[in-house]
Amino acid sequence: MARAWLPGLALLALVPALAAAPAPALAQGARTAAAGQDDPDAPTGGDARSARRTSSGASSGGSGGGIVRTTIQPYIEVRQNFIKELRPGDDTVTYTALAAGVDAEFGGRYTQGAMSLRYERRFVEQGDFRNGDSISGLTRIQRDLVRRKLRIEAGALASRARVDGSGSALVNGSRFTDSVTQVYAVYGGPVFSTRVGDVKLNASYTAGYTKVENKDALQLVPGGPRTDIFDHSLTQTAQVSAGVRPGEVLPVGLTVNGGYTQEDISNLDQRIRSLRAGVQLTVPVTLSLALVGDAGWEHAQVASRDALRDASGNPVIGSDGHYKVDRSQPRKIAYDSNGLTWDVGVIWRPSKRTSLSAFIGRRYDSTTYYGSFSYNPSPRHALQVSVYDGISGFGSSLGNQLRNLPTDFGGSVDPVGGGLTGCGFGQSGGACLNGPFGSLSSAAFRGRGVDATYAWTLRRMQLTLGAGYANRRFIGAPGTVLGIVDGTVSENWYVNMGVGAPLDARSNFGINVYSAWFRNRQNRLGDSKAFGASASYYRRLTDRLVATAALGLDAVNYNVIDDQLILSGQLGLRYNF
Repeated sequence: MARAWLPGLALLALVPALAAAPAPALAQGARTAAAGQDDPDAPTGGDARSARRTSSGASSGGSGGGIVRTTIQPYIEVRQNFIKELRPGDDTVTYTALAAGVDAEFGGRYTQGAMSLRYERRFVEQGDFRNGDSISGLTRIQRDLVRRKLRIEAGALASRARVDGSGSALVNGSRFTDSVTQVYAVYGGPVFSTRVGDVKLNASYTAGYTKVENKDALQLVPGGPRTDIFDHSLTQTAQVSAGVRPGEVLPVGLTVNGGYTQEDISNLDQRIRSLRAGVQLTVPVTLSLALVGDAGWEHAQVASRDALRDASGNPVIGSDGHYKVDRSQPRKIAYDSNGLTWDVGVIWRPSKRTSLSAFIGRRYDSTTYYGSFSYNPSPRHALQVSVYDGISGFGSSLGNQLRNLPTDFGGSVDPVGGGLTGCGFGQSGGACLNGPFGSLSSAAFRGRGVDATYAWTLRRMQLTLGAGYANRRFIGAPGTVLGIVDGTVSENWYVNMGVGAPLDARSNFGINVYSAWFRNRQNRLGDSKAFGASASYYRRLTDRLVATAALGLDAVNYNVIDDQLILSGQLGLRYNF
């Protein structure tokens, strides 16, 4: 298990490294709704406000609260847990969990961010469940290095995930006794913004690494096709732009932009590469409405090697459970698009609290749609909706969602298992990680979908809601083991909802409900549905000692194997230093 410590320790190391240095969210590329037109001095996701922590140390999960100062809250915890299988069998597992962790919020003038990190060791007393340990954590930090010019952003994730035979996964797999793997992701990079006369210059670079600790290429039925589960990848993205606002030099705004993205996936030595350059024109219609058009050139390519073959022509699987790569042969092209791209749309910003962008265009040799909507009428309400379209692998897809997480996030801890839930919320909005987990297949894909989050505070009660849909059309080179998945589609829908409120001056409760649907059009045997609910109670016994109790029910319906219905719960004590 020592190997599992390394990414988790890297996650922890991000925080002091950034906090000790003398950071608004990273732009996702030259094709964002207002590329080259945003005010570099305007505040973004981390605005020194946050959902306040409850007395238990767990996030209240909403969007209210006052001004956040930098706080670091370490804790230790002991829990007595049970897992009762109600269907298809009747096994019972009991174990004691010892945990240590830290919750932190950074709300200084130059630093904004949040961190939740937890290490847990399990000691099984009864049942078919191994002793073990796990790391779960979530970090988002941004820090100004040179005020209003240079900032650095970093983030990290460590989570357990339940993986089934089709490759679909639930973000929090800690309540299940099998098919659980550990997932790590980390990213970071600088963002530069300045003005030279009337010209605004932007540049950014991000590097990200994602690792899934799963040893097997999963197989739905004996002799059937295998789903090669993602191992690890390195993603690099660079963006530059130069532009002028409408009315500064010309009656219209003009921006020249360029971008480069590459993801190197270890499975079969896959490479996803995109290079793009373009010009964007912004035509003001009113003070709050503008028409935007973009035209450019793009080269997008996906390539991979084949698996090593034995004397009978069958692919060879290595000791790590993944296909062995035949490096004696060059990469084969799975997808190649080279030519002109365009898109047109509108940007509507009637106030600082409302923003809408909607675009339609031509990319990847087909029609593309993307856009976003945010509505924050008051500190008690935060609504965000985003529509996306792009070619990526699991690693870069997860990294993009991690960057969308607000720096003042809360509500990320599962009250029963202690791991991460799928969503995090802050005052400016929220983001969910459920979409990328719809498939842990190693193959590259074109991903389209929509994500929506809503946070509402009514007096001292807080409601959070996350929902989304993800569609992946996989890309594989003909003549390779990935050729069988080329053109196939997987889909997943998800809904996460939470409610929390204090009961009195010393106690509070929380209720969480989730649902997820997974559909594999290549093989319907891999379709599944997951549902779950949990209730939790926290009681502050002293200023530092908190009693916790939680109960959860989870169900998974399969087409291939027997359905699962599992009851789980915990009683615990937590000491906040």
